[in-house]
Amino acid sequence: MTKLIEQAYDIAKHRYAALGVDVEQVMAQLDRIPVSIHCWQGDDVRGFEDPHGQLTGGIQATGNYPGRARNAHELRADLEKALSLIPGLKRLNLHAIYLESETPVARDAIEPEHFSAWMAWAKSHQLALDFNPSCFSHALSADGFTLAHSDPGVRQFWIDHCKASRRISAWFGEQQGSASVMNIWVPDGMKDLTVDRLAPRQRLASALDEVLSEPLPITQHIDAIESKLFGIGAESYTVGSSEFCLGYAASRQIALTLDAGHFHPTEVISDKISAAMLYVPRLLLHVSRPVRWDSDHVVLLDDETQAITCEIARNNLFDRVHIGLDFFDASINRIAAWVIGTRNAKKALLRALLEPSAELRKLEQQGDYTARLALLEEQKSLPWQAVWEAWCLRHDVPADASWLSEVRHYEHHSLRQR
Repeated sequence: MTKLIEQAYDIAKHRYAALGVDVEQVMAQLDRIPVSIHCWQGDDVRGFEDPHGQLTGGIQATGNYPGRARNAHELRADLEKALSLIPGLKRLNLHAIYLESETPVARDAIEPEHFSAWMAWAKSHQLALDFNPSCFSHALSADGFTLAHSDPGVRQFWIDHCKASRRISAWFGEQQGSASVMNIWVPDGMKDLTVDRLAPRQRLASALDEVLSEPLPITQHIDAIESKLFGIGAESYTVGSSEFCLGYAASRQIALTLDAGHFHPTEVISDKISAAMLYVPRLLLHVSRPVRWDSDHVVLLDDETQAITCEIARNNLFDRVHIGLDFFDASINRIAAWVIGTRNAKKALLRALLEPSAELRKLEQQGDYTARLALLEEQKSLPWQAVWEAWCLRHDVPADASWLSEVRHYEHHSLRQR
């Protein structure tokens, strides 16, 4: 099998070289591009604050596949299995609700020590960590408002939670020598007709200003803000809309988060990347798959995933765009979901880097749109799979679907024993 893969790879190198693409350089570049894997796929976004807590804030994880991680030990073990089957550079994205403490800790009082085990584990696996405040599934978010709450006391609680989260994120960055990207998303909004849409947005902007008031080194911590179109319980009005978050990120010069599921079904974030990059210093992408709405299905190697990565590669935005994943499916094996989704994101990145962009750009500038279309379509049939399989071999992970047997074995001996 290895010999066949190597032979196919040699053929692929020559095919791509004919179009001016150096495959070895592409693989070396792909080695340097991390994908931040979200921890919450492994436990259905439950976290470790309250084992009996209920999801709120428009978040749902449907299904009851056996083996959900119930604690940090199980979640890290599941992540280790998934990571062993995914090639290339990875990061891990944590939410604040994944803290570890022998006694209950209020969210506005979380500290780096509550994530020290995660940091030790990440270092042992050569991973960097990213972070998120958790402004949902809490008694003080039950009425649908957090940072935009009309009650100053409730609003201050969430401000302090986000401040504490920023300090933890900066500590991650200091410990790992790589800036932690911290994404702020709030579920604030209303289910039905809303009379005053301005005041909550004024409160949200003011609250975010207070959250960001403490200067933190950009080498350790990167702030990002994420919009949403709507959520369950906020169908009619979302405070942190796309326009609000783009305006806020541009005016405060922080990163803007674009989630593939947070827009109207006829919108795609691939088209928003180049526009937003003119006004914000960085983007954080949450690569996901909406099905009719923001349902966070496992990432496929579909047209939009490919378009997102092509947009980054064609404009060489890898130093300004941070790629993360955001999906949670409790109806299938959760480890398999991680592996499928992350491998697909990596495949899309590889295909984007293998695209003969220089030649395509030249044809476009010359006005030869016929040749541009022809080459765009013909290059889809080039043997990128051979390059993928060779790259997997170099990272000592399965090059084909044989990884599923490892997941099945793990499921039988671990997940189904829980």
